[in-house]
Amino acid sequence: MNTELKIKMYAFTLDCENPYELAKFYAALLHWEIPFYDEDWACLGAPGTNQGAYPGIVFQRNPAYKPPVWPEKPEAQQQMAHLDFAVNDLEKAVQYAVDCGAVIAEEQFSDGWRVMFDPAGHPFCLCQMKPMIESPHFALL
Repeated sequence: MNTELKIKMYAFTLDCENPYELAKFYAALLHWEIPFYDEDWACLGAPGTNQGAYPGIVFQRNPAYKPPVWPEKPEAQQQMAHLDFAVNDLEKAVQYAVDCGAVIAEEQFSDGWRVMFDPAGHPFCLCQMKPMIESPHFALL
């Protein structure tokens, strides 16, 4: 019997009011699949992979969810984490994200990435990384 401890990144979990609706947004944005959802949970994974073979995004229903404020402001709900997505064409990626239902943050701090908000108000970044994406060492789908 192998008793070696194994720890593997399974998913990044986001709280929201409606897990399936938010999963549909990210499925459209990333061209990923929703292998499971119910009233309280939705799972999103890369196409063609078995669940757990590749880290995914899980959406968890939280009726008391409050969107974070970005940039941070005193006495407001703070951002605890955000997702970064590598893109090869920043302007096209921004337009595509908007078409999927994202909103561009009013304040931006770099020409190399855009801060966006998903439909539930979570911030995420689209990061211009064309050289990395075109590298033979870049493995993300």
